[in-house]
Amino acid sequence: MAGSRMKLELTRVVQGRSRLGELKGLGRTGQHSLEVPGCLLHTHVGTVPHLTQDTLHTLSNLPSVTQVTLSNIAEHQEVLEEFKDGFRKFAGLHDTVLYCSLHDPATPCPTGYTTNKTVSVWGSGGRIELTVAKFMALQKAVQPDWYQSMADGETWPNNTSRKRVRKSVDRTLAHLDECLLVHQQSQELEGVEIFGVVEGGDILEERVRSARETAKRPVAGFCLDGLQTGSMDRALRTQLITAVTKELPEDKPRLLQGVGRPDEVLACVEAGVDLFESFFPFQVTERGCALCFSFDISPDPELAVLGLDEERDMAGETQQNGDLNLDDQTQMTTFEINLKDKRYQDDFRPLVKGCGCYCCKNHQRAYLHHLLMTNELLAGVLLMIHNTAHYHAFFSALREALAIDKLDLLKRRVLRERAGQTQ
Repeated sequence: MAGSRMKLELTRVVQGRSRLGELKGLGRTGQHSLEVPGCLLHTHVGTVPHLTQDTLHTLSNLPSVTQVTLSNIAEHQEVLEEFKDGFRKFAGLHDTVLYCSLHDPATPCPTGYTTNKTVSVWGSGGRIELTVAKFMALQKAVQPDWYQSMADGETWPNNTSRKRVRKSVDRTLAHLDECLLVHQQSQELEGVEIFGVVEGGDILEERVRSARETAKRPVAGFCLDGLQTGSMDRALRTQLITAVTKELPEDKPRLLQGVGRPDEVLACVEAGVDLFESFFPFQVTERGCALCFSFDISPDPELAVLGLDEERDMAGETQQNGDLNLDDQTQMTTFEINLKDKRYQDDFRPLVKGCGCYCCKNHQRAYLHHLLMTNELLAGVLLMIHNTAHYHAFFSALREALAIDKLDLLKRRVLRERAGQTQ
């Protein structure tokens, strides 16, 4: 681990915390890189939901890192061990960096099943209990480029006691030390990076202790856990992330788990987060919705004037269609339009004017409404194409805004009249 190849090179730090740069040296040979702030490619068992590999790669500027989760893979351990060539080849993935996390961020898992020696993941066949030995055997079978260490992340519910939070931090550090020991002695994991997990619930002192102790270990980066949407007040989350990132080294990436909504992404980037899991487009697709929010920061005044009416239209539609629900990830948000709504049955505009994705270039809102009403599988395909493209374009705009000092403008575009409320 001393020879970790992964390195975060920062080009700008805005207002002391928002970080712009490039994560280099990814993959076993170190030939890949990932721009930050950025996100990973969310998959179920290696596949982006609704999309084949060929369809997925019609999209440009996809992240170079694909996320898979043990909750989806653990039940296939014997098959992978017999296959011997790792999950990337097993799933037909090409030229991508593979990151293996513990849980699927799009699927909430029950709490109350963690012990001093085990954590549980939930696959299609039910609960699978993982010891450190089984967890590390799975990593050897998956052969990822980097993976999240085993962790006790069951302290996100609001009523968790201080004693339980302290225990989760202690357990997570103990799991990390055991994982590192096996990792360093394993020939199969040579060249693979490991991320330490920062726990601590909603208690500032435990968050800081977890971050400080994890940073002492030879890890390539950090996963910030237990801060997902609905788990705590957003102002408290920002305070905790800000305190945690002060304890972490500048040249190692910070990956935030379970947060994907655009307003929350902006707040967390301002608190010092580098990477996110891109499960939000999938959740929007499953609701029969399309992402439809503005992030244009064009310096051209003529284009800005032309786009003003469009932005007002988008604001009106999304406000009518959804509420900014802070507690429930299954509810519609004001960043999307509900295409099941009857008013779209004769709306012949693209989902988003000017969007260059296949769906927007070839189909209208009315057609998507028809597909959803008739339960056609094509609805999910077209929505996932658009939602993935729109979401990744938002991250490109975020990086551009940081590069040219337009972050406040981007926030106004994305948040519209909520700009004064969202921090």
